[in-house]
This record gives sequence, C-alpha cells and structure tokens, in this order.
Amino acid sequence: MKQLTVDLSNLAEVFTQQFAPQDVAAAQTYFLKQLSLSMHAFYRGKMQTLPKAGIWGFNWFNVWYTPGVSSVSTTIRNDIQSSYELSNRSNLVAVVSDSTRVLGDGDCGKAGGLGVMEGKAMLMKYLGACDAIALCMDSRDGKGIPQAQKIIDFVRMLQPSVGAVNLEDISQPNCYRVLDELRESCDIPVWHDDAQGTACVTLAGLINALKLADKKIGNIRCVLYGAGASNSTIASFLLQSGLDPHNLIIFDSRGSLHPKRMDIEQNPQKYRQWALAKISNPSCIEGMENAMRNADVLIALSTPGPNTIKPEWINKMAAKSIVFTCANPVPEIYPYDAKAAGAFIVATGRGDFANQINNSCGFPGILKGALTVRACKITDNMAIAAAHSLASYAEKRGITPEDIVPKMDEADVFAYEAADVAMQAIADGVAGIKLSRKEVFEKVKTEINSTRALCHNLMEGGFISSPPAELINKALESTITQFNRK
Repeated sequence: MKQLTVDLSNLAEVFTQQFAPQDVAAAQTYFLKQLSLSMHAFYRGKMQTLPKAGIWGFNWFNVWYTPGVSSVSTTIRNDIQSSYELSNRSNLVAVVSDSTRVLGDGDCGKAGGLGVMEGKAMLMKYLGACDAIALCMDSRDGKGIPQAQKIIDFVRMLQPSVGAVNLEDISQPNCYRVLDELRESCDIPVWHDDAQGTACVTLAGLINALKLADKKIGNIRCVLYGAGASNSTIASFLLQSGLDPHNLIIFDSRGSLHPKRMDIEQNPQKYRQWALAKISNPSCIEGMENAMRNADVLIALSTPGPNTIKPEWINKMAAKSIVFTCANPVPEIYPYDAKAAGAFIVATGRGDFANQINNSCGFPGILKGALTVRACKITDNMAIAAAHSLASYAEKRGITPEDIVPKMDEADVFAYEAADVAMQAIADGVAGIKLSRKEVFEKVKTEINSTRALCHNLMEGGFISSPPAELINKALESTITQFNRK
C-alpha cells in the first residue's frame, strides 16, 4: 500500500479529499481514536513531573529537603495560609474522578478515566499555566456500587495539598450531591467541569449565537435534550441570564420535565431536575415534535449520535434557529445534517467541526483566575462572568455563524478570562487576596507564555520526541480498511 500521511493541522480537509462525503465525520472519529491509543502507548501517557527549582550543587539537596525544609514544615504548621507561599499548592489542581461516566463511554472501571484526567491536566498546564495531577479513585462499595460519600471524603482529605479540585466524569446522581456538599464544606474551590464548565462555555456560545440571529435571551423558546449534570446546570445559567422559564422545555429519558412529573418529585436523588420541572414547561408539552415547533434554541447533551436528534425536529424550529449538539465523542446529529435541516448556527463539542462548545476554553482560565486570587469557591457568578468574557473576546476579534466562540489556540483568551473571573471572585467576597484586573492579567499572561515556551523548548530540544510518522500512517491505514475510499 502507498505510504500515506495526515496533516493534523488540517484534518477536515485531508479527510474530505480521502473519504466519501457520507463517511468523513465517522472516519475522522475512528482515526482520532486509533491515533490517540497508539500515541498514548508511545509516550506512556502525556504528563510528567519536573522540578521548578534548581540544583546547583550537593548542598542544594539540603536546602530543598532535610534539614533545611524543616523550617517550611513548622512555618506551615503555625500558619496554614503560608502553604500557598511556601509550596506549589497555590497553583495546583487535583483532577478527581471515579471513572463512572467517562465521555460517552459510561463506566470505565476504577482507572478508566486516567486518559481524560491526564488530558485535563495537560490542558490546564499548557492553556492556563496551572499545575494539575490526575487522581482516579475507587468510589465503589463491596457490591460495586459507586458511593458519593467516598468521593466527598476523598476530596476533603486531599484538600490541604492543593489549591483547587476539578471533579470529572462522575455519574448521576452522585455528581450532584458531591458537588453541592463539597462546594459548601471545602476551604478551596471545588469545580465540576462536566456541569459548570459545560454550562459556562455553552452560555458563551449562545450569547454570540443570539447576537448573530438578532434574538434576545428573554424572548427565545429553548429546548434542552438531556437532563443530566450538564444540561441541568446549563438551564440554571440560562435562567440566571434572563431566560423565561415558561419558554424552557427540558427532556430526560422519560419525557419532558413539567410540574406534573410526580416520578421526579418523589425521587430525592432528582432534586435538581425537580427544581427545574416545577418552574419550566407549564403547559406540560410532551414529545420532541411538539416541543421543537418554533423553538429558537436546541441544546442537546445526551446520547452520542449521530441519529439521536432527528433532522425533522430541527426542521420545525423557528427561523435562524440555533442548534448545539454537544455529546462526545459523536454529536447527536452531525453539523451538515443539522444545517441541511434548516439550522442557522450549529455547534458541537468537537474541535474538528466549526464552533466547538468545549470546556477546554473554560476551565483553564476559570481555575487560574480562582487560584490567582486564592478564592475559596467558584460561584455561579464567576462561571457566568467567564462565559461573558469568552463571548466578548470572540466578538471583539469578530464572530460569524461558523465562528462564535474562541478556540483553544487563541492564547490571550485564558488570561482575559482569568482576570474577569478573579474580579468577580473579589466582587463576590470569596477571594483570599485582592489584585487589580491588570495585575491578574499580566501575571497570568506571563505564566502562560513561560509555560508554552518551556513546552516548545522541550519539543525543539528533543526532550519530547516527535510522534513517529509510521504510527500516524498505521492509524490512517486502519481507518481506510473501515471506510470506503473515494
């Protein structure tokens, strides 16, 4: 077979040339999964630990370790706040998961979330200059059932070592109780990225999409498909941003939420969904066909597609409709099908399609902003401020129906976002130290630039090996065997 190569910087164009139109999206997904597996095996994961202080001779061991470090221990003993000044705690995030709901793959076992957690740590470092450690823990009892209390206890015990905790890929209903209890009981920010992070970036995208569609959030009809952690938090953020609850219809696996859903009212684990059911869809509209009639916005975070959302549903929407289908790794409907059905603006969670509504533009800047002013929690106001920061940044550099939110490679966005989050933390009274917006922005920007320069130096110096071309070709050849070539 002819030796083939793939330019990862222009993946969509390469695959459009290589595969039949109906196979492009599925082939890209398959290729990226195959390549990811081989690359992780080649590098043995994607994170490592390096010192940030130097060793200039033997006696420096005695400074950094015993006997010199004894003074650090006793100083922290006498003043725990000094741990932020004398250790890396002020810039360290624990990425915690029990791997019970990893992406769209469900329960992946005790350690199955490591790939995602390391990925989160990698993005935090490269995008936001936050150090992070991936921690997958066992939340299961003797019968294999995940226990929320185990996660809560685990986080409470580790919080003296870190400046913040990022919860990730925790299944329902545990994810709600874990976040709600830890936000209130911990002395450091506890952030659930699947919920708050997704809601933040979704709101950012919707702010700009509504501007392009010339619609106001207070006047729109909105359908949320899925009532899990992501969409229930999105609903909360939209309502706090002015959405009329009477114009909101949310669907779970049993139908639409409304005040007559007694099955939700009687289930104490569904308290988030019941709070929304009581105030939304007062006409008790049932069925997606009815709900989508003249709807302005559809936000789907449910079962990975591509046939979860039907084109005929989108066809019933109002003019200049906005469709966010953000299930990972495959959206509930592919963008070109949604467009063909009449959608004006389409977004997904994928970076290989236009308008990536992905947490990666949110959590690095949000956590960096919270850490920089030593916030004790991340309030809803802080997350919503981050959404407006992202939307404003994109609007200033120009938005179109195919480009409504910043991308991960727009370096300055994270410093702007961190500064706006830090200012909101100060305004909300949860910041431990007060800095000006300029001070936060310049500090974060400098640290991000330094981090990226270090990563590039490691690559250019050969300390991080280049990916072997044969592994890329092997992934492509494997993809070709699965899909018809043009």
